[in-house]
Amino acid sequence: MTGCHVTDVATKNGAEDSPSTAETTTVLPAADWAPTETAPAAQWATPEPARRKRHLGLWIGIPAGLVVAGAVAASLVLIAPGTAVAGVPVGFLTPGAATDAIQSRLAETTVTLGDGGPTLSGADLGAAIDAEAAASTAFGERPMWNVTQWFGDGYEVPLTIDTDTAIAALRDAAPTMFTDPVGATIAFDGTAYAVTPAIPGEGIDVESIRGALEDAFASGESTVTVAAEPALIEAATTTEIAQGTAASLNAMLEKIGFYVGEERTVPVPAATAADWLTVEADETGAFSITADPAKIQTFVDTLKSQVDQAPANATVLVNSAGTVLRTAVEGQEGRTLGDTSGVAKDFADQLAGGDGVYALPVEVAPHTTTEIVRLLEVDLSQQRLYLKENDAVVESWPISSGLDVSPTYQGRYMVNWHVRSQTMTASNPDNPYWNYEVENVEWVMYFNGDQAFHGVYWHNNFGNKMSHGCVGMPNWRAQQIYNWAPNGVDVWIHA
Repeated sequence: MTGCHVTDVATKNGAEDSPSTAETTTVLPAADWAPTETAPAAQWATPEPARRKRHLGLWIGIPAGLVVAGAVAASLVLIAPGTAVAGVPVGFLTPGAATDAIQSRLAETTVTLGDGGPTLSGADLGAAIDAEAAASTAFGERPMWNVTQWFGDGYEVPLTIDTDTAIAALRDAAPTMFTDPVGATIAFDGTAYAVTPAIPGEGIDVESIRGALEDAFASGESTVTVAAEPALIEAATTTEIAQGTAASLNAMLEKIGFYVGEERTVPVPAATAADWLTVEADETGAFSITADPAKIQTFVDTLKSQVDQAPANATVLVNSAGTVLRTAVEGQEGRTLGDTSGVAKDFADQLAGGDGVYALPVEVAPHTTTEIVRLLEVDLSQQRLYLKENDAVVESWPISSGLDVSPTYQGRYMVNWHVRSQTMTASNPDNPYWNYEVENVEWVMYFNGDQAFHGVYWHNNFGNKMSHGCVGMPNWRAQQIYNWAPNGVDVWIHA
């Protein structure tokens, strides 16, 4: 035996100042090595481990710390794994990335109208979902760091469709399934504005498309086939809109005209006003009203002859207390039409806004009022009646007053009430003078209890006392003062 090698190897992978191999070898000379019974067995001392350098641990620890820190940071900005919003997986995504993913999936999801029919995308149909709010909710409730929220139930989010966009896309894709609605119209029929009702069209039920798209989107399908269901398409200009506009126009026609104060001085015929107006519906279905100033100007040119007037004084009947009893002559203010150069345009603007009451520019001259105090004066000594106005006698004639046994009482009174015709009676079995009945006594005016002025047809002895206390006269004269003296006129009876 020539010798024996025993090798102890210690390594540190990646250590720059450490040898890649440390080898210790002990060689025993053959002459000196001979096993004997008394020779001790060979014993090897445990090699002393190589000393670690201090920076080695730091070199290893820094990358590990960064990994841990990065994982923690990521868990604070990402949505928990296993989370889905409206069928779109958003786990391990930021809310912003989740928003983009949801919107992208929706835009790419398609609807096919029947087997082999045209296909439209969510974007074509104007589909929308509040992806940003949904993503924010998912992140708020299920952040990645909260492991208890991993792999939870998906979020259902409502899907909406812009009806106008969807109808336009569906109409382009399947034109044979659409008939256009006919909007309601308004026309003047000679006396008023009347409505022709709207006629609905037919198309594809947008709600059924929306529901199918929402179901497909929520279930993660990229396409869905839908049997297009028919639906009525209402006209933008509905019957109700037209009826409301017609009612407003007709209400305007009832008051339309040129006013001085509260008076409609110059009314405008409905047919004339309708000729001024144009009533049309716009694309939104609402009606607009315009008026032609040139046509209105033709009418304005005739106003002066209808508006200008001279003042006229009023006459009123009053009693001695100053109480107005009757207007004998109506007063009238004078007025002169002012500048009308801007009237046509201004009125056109008013009519477009639904206002048919135009206040004219006028100069007003006030009128005066004359008061007349009327008096029925009876002179018993002369047996005569005097009609006076402001103390001046305007007429006079003979009457018959009460006999001495039944005198007409002297004093100042006033007419209390008028009776066109009646039967006058008195009943006293013990005194034949006070027992009578006279039918058809006309033009009766009471002034003092049961004493009255009235007509007499049973005698013609006027100028002498003849009555039971009343003041009698021919019927035609009684009718004259019946109309001349309203209730409240003063009465003076004297001798």
